[in-house]
Amino acid sequence: MLVALSRAACFVKGLLQSTSLRYQKLSLVGKALLWFILFFYVCLAAFIIVVTPARIAQFTYDTAQDIRHLPYGYTILIVVMIAASFPPFIGHITLLNVFGFTYGLRGFFPAAFGSLVGSAIVFVTLRSMFSKRLHSWTSTNEKWQALEAVIRSRGMPLIILIRISSFPPWAWSNSLFASIAPVSLFQFFVATWFILPKVLVYVFIGSRIAKLSDGNQRNHMDTQTKIINSLLVVGGILISILASSLVYHFMQKEIKRLHDSPSERDELAAEALEAAEEAPLLGHDSTRSP
Repeated sequence: MLVALSRAACFVKGLLQSTSLRYQKLSLVGKALLWFILFFYVCLAAFIIVVTPARIAQFTYDTAQDIRHLPYGYTILIVVMIAASFPPFIGHITLLNVFGFTYGLRGFFPAAFGSLVGSAIVFVTLRSMFSKRLHSWTSTNEKWQALEAVIRSRGMPLIILIRISSFPPWAWSNSLFASIAPVSLFQFFVATWFILPKVLVYVFIGSRIAKLSDGNQRNHMDTQTKIINSLLVVGGILISILASSLVYHFMQKEIKRLHDSPSERDELAAEALEAAEEAPLLGHDSTRSP
């Protein structure tokens, strides 16, 4: 027991130190953005407490039903999904929940379509717009050259592993792959198909939340049905967390294997993966001309 607590304390301490170092490395704009996001979530929490979750849930459900009854309501959500696939936007997982919330399990198909098409559009757009900058940057960055060489040799298995990893987040992952020259659009598109099980889980979670959000449906549920729906939501969240943790574990294992490799190229590739935020289309100066 004491050993477990000691390990947990060391993990938390390491996490705090790592977080502190990352914060110190942020630019003034980055720090201001971080504080703005924290302030936003504090205000959001206060708003939820004042208005009450039940009223917010009912309003959200009614709005979702209005969208559902529009002739091409799913098109609106797909367009938003495509826009959210571009960095620096966030909200891909939330949108997957919204598809389930609005259309039930049938929302999986437009959610999957929006995810596949949105990521492909981002890939092609960034690769086309920043091709000169990408070539100029990679030609002088030894770590990135090593990463590209490793991806050429390992092929699809490594591409798929990076793609389904929870880091970097969705929009930034799209940009990351657009930054890696050896990855073709076909390879990227095929690898993106492997995120569809995750899409299904989040759509399912949204569909269950919808049933609990509508006061009319909730009032006609007996206690057992409410408990079952709540357990299904919690179970879906736990499955997604477990799956993400496993993928992250395998990703870290692959990075460690690269570090332990006698090849200097593999070592540099591992460092490039660990510093993915420094990718040429992810960095703070990505919009500058080459």
